[in-house]
Amino acid sequence: MDGLDASVPTIFPRRPVRSSVATFGALAWSGFRRYATYRTAMAAGSFTNVVFGFLRCYVLLAVAAGAAGRAGGYDARQLATFVWVGQGLLYVVGIWGWTDLADRIRTGDIAADLLRPVPPVTAYLAADLGRCGYGMLTRFGPPVLVGALFFPLATPVRWQTVPLFAVSVLLAVIGSFGCRYLVNATAYWLGDARGPLMFWTLGSGMLAGLYFPLRLLPDWLTVTIWVTTPLPGLLQTPLDVLVERDPPGRQAGLVALQAVWAVIMVALAQRVQRRAERRLVVQGG
Repeated sequence: MDGLDASVPTIFPRRPVRSSVATFGALAWSGFRRYATYRTAMAAGSFTNVVFGFLRCYVLLAVAAGAAGRAGGYDARQLATFVWVGQGLLYVVGIWGWTDLADRIRTGDIAADLLRPVPPVTAYLAADLGRCGYGMLTRFGPPVLVGALFFPLATPVRWQTVPLFAVSVLLAVIGSFGCRYLVNATAYWLGDARGPLMFWTLGSGMLAGLYFPLRLLPDWLTVTIWVTTPLPGLLQTPLDVLVERDPPGRQAGLVALQAVWAVIMVALAQRVQRRAERRLVVQGG
């Protein structure tokens, strides 16, 4: 292939770590470049997030006003920050809209993914982190800026809040990816994942803290959801960390729980993928 200035990342036996990191980085960069081409969609999505930000913010502020200025332990500034930063994180975390795996299973293109040297879970995770990086640069800022212009927002006062928030956002992206991968992987058995995807869309926003803070629910229900499901770690945990809803020790504990769920969901995604591959082999696919 003379004249082509291209290189393909490969894994060398003598340099497995360096090659693996280089490959993962190349896949993440390709995910970043892919989503960077959808500039009109980016602008439209940011506008939509801002519109719904106003609706959510006014509703929650009305709830707080009817409860002597606090609701679920949040004051008005914390609630406004919860809403607008949450709108900025919605695309970054990527709870909705990802059907790449299910589509490739339905069309049979997944066979090409299984022939590649990089496992599908690793490849899709790298691309999703690239999407997350693009979202932080383009979709996170506009809602937060608009919210700061029209509402008083809470600013962190503890030095550890900002780095802990950054770690929490990264864990939210990884946990969200694991959940979405598992929902998409149902197509291996169902042939079409539209039903599970619809159920995921309806349930994830509510249990992740998108529609309202989970702290507005009874304490026993909030704790049950937080401990038994990974969904609060997708939005509720990073937002609670940022608005400093809890003391520092509890903040760190929530992020630790979030990390546990992120590892569990990615491990489950890998296990389900291996089961699906054996099923495809048995069926001759």
